[in-house]
Amino acid sequence: MKNPPILRHLPLRCLAVALIACAANAHAQDAGKVAADGSWTFAVSGDSRNCGNVVMPAIAAGAKADGASFYWHLGDLRAIYKVDEDYAAERRFKNFPYPPSISDYLHTAWADFTQHEVAPFGDTPFFIGIGNHEVIPPKSRTQFRIEFAGLLDRPELRAQRTRDAEHHAGIPATPADATYNHWNLRGVDFINLDNTEDHSIDDEQLAWFDALLDADLKDASIHSIVVGLHEPLPHSLSDDHSMCQSVPGIRSGEHIYRRLAATQRHKSVYVIASHEHYYLANVYNTAYWRNRKHGGAVVPGWVVGTAGAQRYPLPQGVIPGPDARQHVYGYLLGSVDKHGKVTFAFRELDEAALQRTRGPDYSEETVGFCAAQNPSVLPPPPKPVRCDVSR
Repeated sequence: MKNPPILRHLPLRCLAVALIACAANAHAQDAGKVAADGSWTFAVSGDSRNCGNVVMPAIAAGAKADGASFYWHLGDLRAIYKVDEDYAAERRFKNFPYPPSISDYLHTAWADFTQHEVAPFGDTPFFIGIGNHEVIPPKSRTQFRIEFAGLLDRPELRAQRTRDAEHHAGIPATPADATYNHWNLRGVDFINLDNTEDHSIDDEQLAWFDALLDADLKDASIHSIVVGLHEPLPHSLSDDHSMCQSVPGIRSGEHIYRRLAATQRHKSVYVIASHEHYYLANVYNTAYWRNRKHGGAVVPGWVVGTAGAQRYPLPQGVIPGPDARQHVYGYLLGSVDKHGKVTFAFRELDEAALQRTRGPDYSEETVGFCAAQNPSVLPPPPKPVRCDVSR
């Protein structure tokens, strides 16, 4: 009997470890990425399951062309509950007598992600967030920490922890493999949160977040704060698929929002999420947050779950346009001026862009499938969820 497919994939796991080690040694402070006027850029998106192996190389190429100082992935790397379409279409399975099994897939899914989705970024620093699909059994947060230890303990994050310990004693220390972290770059504090536990943020992480904001408010060198998390905060245009899915999620999400709304009186604040597989800007410009009873403050926010996942329709009542796009792939480009102010633009990637970066593991037909299908017909928008702690 021949070796089962799972044994043939062992070198892929070894390669993944090496690739993560290389990524962790990249340097985010590349002076060449700062323009003469002091401006610079970064790229962010999330949800690369299903067709991410086809889409992420195009995002990498786009981010490099934009001179991005880093790329930030907001989670949902692979489907996990089923075999991703791009995984099943890899040429290595062409001569198999049967498709890859779910057990075979689960053994190598994250290593496959590293090979096809992290490696194309080369020396562009890659920061990783955690999504709900990373904790679908048999996967777990512990496995995620082990698999992506190199990215969770990047040199920039390690140096930031050291600076926090030396200059901000009030910020609780976090372990090297923490799934929430932050890093300062050229006057901007990037805060990566983990809201995958019951759609919420636990008390320990909330205490860390509060202490971090307190430190940022006192730090004259910090001009802007960019928060990234997988699920959108509550009371947004994306409530049907957000932290509204649980009472702890609503309560912790409201806490995060109110702290950011108060902070933006003194610093520029921006919130980026994914989870919903479309592009949508101004997601917190809702009646709830505009209501004075709830603070009357709108925090700038975006949803950009467009890195390869099966695409969703826009929420009910949202009209497609430049700031609301469905059935698209792409990434959000943040442009930071010399004063730390950030403006965002969505970079859409069409089939031609995907074909240009097609790797040797994929055919033109597979790329065409991801561009035209995934899914072929958008389902109707889900009914809005009432984000209410009394339910």
